[in-house]
Amino acid sequence: MNKRITIALAGNPNIGKTTLFNELTGSRYTVGNWAGVTVEKKEALFTYKNTEINLVDLPGTYSLSAFSLDESIARNYIVTENPDVILNLVDASNLERNLYLTLQLLELGKPVVLALNMMDMAAEKGLQIDIMGLSSLLGIPIIPIVASKKTGINDLLDHLVHPVYSHLVPTYQLTYSGFIESRITHITHLLKDTPLNASPRWIALKILEGDAGILALLPTDIQTKIINYTQNVISEHIKPSITDKKYEYISDIISKITTRSSSLTPSLTSKIDQVVTHKWLGIPLFAAIMFIIFYFTFNLVGNPLAGILELVFAYVTQSCSSLLTTLGVAPGLKALIVDGILSGVFGVLTFLPNIACLFIALTILEDTGYMARVAFIMDELMKTIGLNGKAIIPMLLGFGCNVPAIMGTRTIENEKDRFTSILINPFFSCSARLPIFTLFASAFFPGNEAIVIFSLYFLGIIVAILVAYIFKKTLFKSDGMPFIMELPSYHMPSFRHIASQVWEKVQGFLVKAGTIIFAASVVLWFMLNFNFNGPTGMTDSFGAVIGKAIAPIFAPLGFGNWQAALSLIAGVVGKEIVVSNMAIVYGLGGGGGDYLTSFHSTLTSTFTPLSAYSFLVFTLLYVPCIGTLGAVKRETNSYKWVAFSSIYQVMIAWLVSFMIINIGHLIGF
Repeated sequence: MNKRITIALAGNPNIGKTTLFNELTGSRYTVGNWAGVTVEKKEALFTYKNTEINLVDLPGTYSLSAFSLDESIARNYIVTENPDVILNLVDASNLERNLYLTLQLLELGKPVVLALNMMDMAAEKGLQIDIMGLSSLLGIPIIPIVASKKTGINDLLDHLVHPVYSHLVPTYQLTYSGFIESRITHITHLLKDTPLNASPRWIALKILEGDAGILALLPTDIQTKIINYTQNVISEHIKPSITDKKYEYISDIISKITTRSSSLTPSLTSKIDQVVTHKWLGIPLFAAIMFIIFYFTFNLVGNPLAGILELVFAYVTQSCSSLLTTLGVAPGLKALIVDGILSGVFGVLTFLPNIACLFIALTILEDTGYMARVAFIMDELMKTIGLNGKAIIPMLLGFGCNVPAIMGTRTIENEKDRFTSILINPFFSCSARLPIFTLFASAFFPGNEAIVIFSLYFLGIIVAILVAYIFKKTLFKSDGMPFIMELPSYHMPSFRHIASQVWEKVQGFLVKAGTIIFAASVVLWFMLNFNFNGPTGMTDSFGAVIGKAIAPIFAPLGFGNWQAALSLIAGVVGKEIVVSNMAIVYGLGGGGGDYLTSFHSTLTSTFTPLSAYSFLVFTLLYVPCIGTLGAVKRETNSYKWVAFSSIYQVMIAWLVSFMIINIGHLIGF
């Protein structure tokens, strides 16, 4: 019978932790070059040498002092779930920063294996590490690996599945000043009945460091005893003293086990960073890179591929329509299938190449390490609105999907900053809006799609920054938090990783098309073909009644027709449904399936270029999809903020669109 063990994978952000997790388990969780991409623990089962391993990938954290939600998840899992082994991943090229967490893990008194990752990067920097010496000083096994190249993986697994774990329990214990040690001893005595799966000494150190979260995990009677004791004997100097002692010890270790080549030339990473992180060049270069991405996504590759896909869908629709006629299917059922389901689903899937191209480009930026530089160069700009560079990370994630982006705000320590980031995140255009942008841009601005869509993304960023500035001056006043992060070395992007990540996202889009969009298309078709009296013409249907009731709200914005109004309402379910609703409401399914041509012809007879752009701006800024609203609820734990988010975003969307349509009229556009 196979034995089963649980291994907790812990380490700093951005050191290849998720890469190692994926290599060990065959999973495809997102790898990002910034802190906090993994904002929840991820688990996967795999088998090695008759041992079933439950590997738990914890959020990246610099310490076990829970000052942010991702740190809390990592710390609480370790001390409450009691994994069999802690696998501590360390960046070999940055030992000073990484070993601080290592010392805290060793003080837990649990079995620990240290994997020294990025050994190739350390060698490129001219750094040589005495691994046996480091293992002796820390009292645990240390295995050198290169996770991205699978180097040392089997040796690491052999240590993790060892039948006896006593050799993995650290022998290290750092001794502090007598003043601190006396307080550790007293608190340890009070903790003799603690239910936590951690050494009393480690818990005592956390308490002395001012970690209130660890107290909350203890029984009430023990909390009371400790609070009564610490009120009188803990000073504000204890935490810095503990921290300083650890870094002194780390410096001593590094001086003993490392040597560095003195003749090393500046690395390629440092040379590139002189340009991409330059004070004046950094942001314009980022803007230029994003424009190139949009040009690639639309003009260069995406739109030509979408045209080919359109022909395929046209053939499928025509064939299906002919087959249904031959089979003698009732006209109503045929209309549902062709005008409802195929029109709605194919109307969205036509833009799949554009979405895939965008994800390819963004994944390449992540893989190379450039995205971390974006957070760095944006730090100064974010400070002007009361945030820091870390807040830009969830915003960038929003270009893919706002749901994980809002979850990514857990890495922000200050709660007021986190709430600000949550409430402005939907202004960063997710990929679900891309079919709408592509449809209208290709219809009204042919040849300039990249410029138009880039302007929308840029407008979303500007609005988010302005709203954040207002929030930080009113609702969420707070002092700014310092921003600290390591910039990873640049890497050549992995084709296998890019392919797996893009396929995962495309697969999700296809699943959504086959479920949510499929169901919405059916519902919308019935709403547009029935009323209380039964089957009816579209202008007298339930959908038309709803659309006509709210259309006057949008008339000042240049698109006061009921079809546009109903499409916006449907878009709350999912932004792609705006396109599928328009395909149905304009009856494009039976026209041979030539969606783009039919769309363009119909839209240009309904909108002007100015009103079309106003519609796109409203689509960009108004209330996000239900999934995003659910994420706001989970992260704020309040329906009040969900309601506030929905209302203020609709108001801003209406106001900005109103300004655009009127400014456009003033300048004669």
